[in-house]
Amino acid sequence: MLTSGSLAEQSLIDTMATAIRSETGAGVGARERRAWRNSLPILANDLIDAGLGQVEVIVEYPIPHQPRKRADVVLAGVDLYTGGDTFVIVELKQWDDVELLDDDTMVLPDPRYDPVLNPIDQVKGYRDQIAANCAAFEEHTDALQALVYLHNAPRDRVEKLMPRAVGEQVQLFSQTDRGDLATYLRGRFAPESGRAAADRFLRSEIRPNKHLTDRAADILRGRDRFVLLDRQHEAYRKVLHHVDQAFQANTKRVVIITGGAGSGKSAIGITLLAHLHSELGKTAYAAGSRSFTETLRRAVSKKDLTSLFKYFNEFAQPNRKNQLNVIIADEAHRAREKSFDRFRAQWRSSRPQIETIIDSARVPVFLLDEHQVVKPGEVGTVAAIKAYAQRLNVKYEHVKLEDQWRCGGSPEYDMWVRRLLGLGDEDSQWNEDSPPEPWRGDKDFEVMLAPSPQELEDILKAKTKNHGTARIAAGYCWPWNKPNDDKTLPLDVVIDDWRRPWNVKSNAWAGDAPPSAFWATLDGGFDQIGCIYTAQGLEYDWAGVIIGPDLVARNGRLITVREASKDKDLTRRSVTDEQFDRLVRNIYHVLLTRGLSGVVVYAVDAETQRLLADLVTPVT
Repeated sequence: MLTSGSLAEQSLIDTMATAIRSETGAGVGARERRAWRNSLPILANDLIDAGLGQVEVIVEYPIPHQPRKRADVVLAGVDLYTGGDTFVIVELKQWDDVELLDDDTMVLPDPRYDPVLNPIDQVKGYRDQIAANCAAFEEHTDALQALVYLHNAPRDRVEKLMPRAVGEQVQLFSQTDRGDLATYLRGRFAPESGRAAADRFLRSEIRPNKHLTDRAADILRGRDRFVLLDRQHEAYRKVLHHVDQAFQANTKRVVIITGGAGSGKSAIGITLLAHLHSELGKTAYAAGSRSFTETLRRAVSKKDLTSLFKYFNEFAQPNRKNQLNVIIADEAHRAREKSFDRFRAQWRSSRPQIETIIDSARVPVFLLDEHQVVKPGEVGTVAAIKAYAQRLNVKYEHVKLEDQWRCGGSPEYDMWVRRLLGLGDEDSQWNEDSPPEPWRGDKDFEVMLAPSPQELEDILKAKTKNHGTARIAAGYCWPWNKPNDDKTLPLDVVIDDWRRPWNVKSNAWAGDAPPSAFWATLDGGFDQIGCIYTAQGLEYDWAGVIIGPDLVARNGRLITVREASKDKDLTRRSVTDEQFDRLVRNIYHVLLTRGLSGVVVYAVDAETQRLLADLVTPVT
C-alpha cells in the first residue's frame, strides 16, 4: 500500500517519469508528479478496501495515435460475470469544486486558471479512441468502460456534472461516493489477478489511422465520426459557441485554429461541417489547394455534398457580405494576397483574399499551419488574419492545437523534422542555429534512410503489399516536360541510372497515371514522383521523400541552394534569398510529414546522405 511521502511512492513516481521520458522524449513537470502523488495512493487504497488488490493498474496509458494524451489509469481484470477481460478507464481529478460553462462541455475548476474540457467529455473521448483503435475491443466494446473520480470534492459540489455523465454513459464518483465506487468496482471485477488481461491489452494491435478523405463522406452522412480529444474538442466547441454568440448578437466572430501537420485541424473542420451543415445550412468548406479540394469532392461524390467544398477565390465577388453562416477555411496558410483566376472574372478581386473570406460569413474559421507556407504570395498567417479582423472590427479567438494524428501520432517526429530543417518558432525549445538530433525511434512511426532511390522505391512497394498506400515525392529540382506525343510521361526525374516521371500536370489521365489532383489518392500514382503541389493537404500510409540538390548539408547543417531549384515560382527575381530559404524548408517539412505509418528518405547530395546516416540508421 502506498502512503503519502513513502519511499515506495517516490520510487513509483520516479519510475513513471523515467518511463514516460523514455517513451515520448518529454519530461514530467512538478504539477504532474504532484497529481500522481495526491491521486494514485487514494485509488490504490480504494481498490484494496474493495477487496480488489489484484486488479492490475496501468498508469498513464498513451491514447492511440495521440501519445501526448494519456489516460490517468486503466484498470484491467476479470469480468465478475463472464470471466472475460474487462477494463475501466479512470480520470482522476483533485478538484474540490467545479463550475459549468457554456453548454456544459467546458468547466472552470479554479477561477485562477483558464476553462478546461469537462472531464466527462475528456474520459469519454479516451474511451472512444481506445475502443475504435485497439484490436482488443473489436468485438467487445462493452468490455471498456470509463469513470471520473473527483476524490477531493464532496457530492454537492459535483452533482452538476451528473446529467452529462448519464448522457455520455460515464460513471461519476466524488469523495462522498467512495462506498458507491467500491460497489461499482466489485460489481465489475472478480477478486482475481488482472495481469493476464493487462498483458493482452498492452500487446493488442493498434489499428492504423484511416485517411481523412476516405471518411469524409460517411462523416457528412452521419455514418461515422472523428473522436476529438481535449484541445481538439475544445476548439470544436469554441467554434459552436462563437456561432451561437454571433447569431444572438447579430454580429461576426473569427476563430483561428493552428496546429502542426496531422494535429487534427481538418478532422475538426470536417466535424464542424457535418454538424453545421445539418443544423444551420449555408456552410462551406474552402481551401486554396486544388488537390485537397478535388479529392474531398470526389470522396463525397453526391452533388449535394460536393457543392460544400469550394476554393478561396470563389468568395471574391463584392457585395456578398455574410452570404454564409459559417465558412471553414482549411489550409488557410495558402491564402493569397488577392483572389485571381485566369478563366473566371468573378473569381478575381483587388481586395485581400483573407478580407473577402472574413466578409463572406458570419463566422469564418481559419485552420492553418504557418510551417506549410510553400509559395511566394501565400500570406495566411495568424498575424495577418488578426490584423484583418481588427480592421473590420470583428472579434477573434486563437486556439492552438498540440496533438498529433498523422505520423503515427508522433509529436516527437514532427519536432525532429522541424529541428532537422531549422524551423524553430515561438513554441520550440530550440532556435534555427540548433543542430539536428539523431532520431531516437518511436514504436508507432518508422523512419528509414534508403541508400538509393531504387531501394527507396523497393521498400515502399513492399510496404504496400498488405494494402497500405505509399507515394514518392521530391523537391522540384528536375525539369518538368510536357507529355510525349503518345501521351506517355517523360522520365524527367533522373538520379544516376534511376529514371521516373513527375506526376501528371493536367486534369486528364495519362495512361495509367491519374490526374494531378488525384496523384496521392488514386491507383497508379505510385509510379510517378509527386511534388509539393500534389502532396500538400493529403496523406498516405508511407511517405517516400527524395531530398534534391536544393537542400544540402554543409558543416552539419542543412542549407538551401537556389540554383538547384527548377520551380519558377520560387526562383523569380522578386523572391529574396531569405524567402526562398524559408519556402524550401517548409516544402520539405510538408513532404516529410505526409506519412501515417512511416517515412523513407533518400538525399541526392552525398554529404546530405552522410548527415542523415548519422541521424537515422540506414537500411542495409
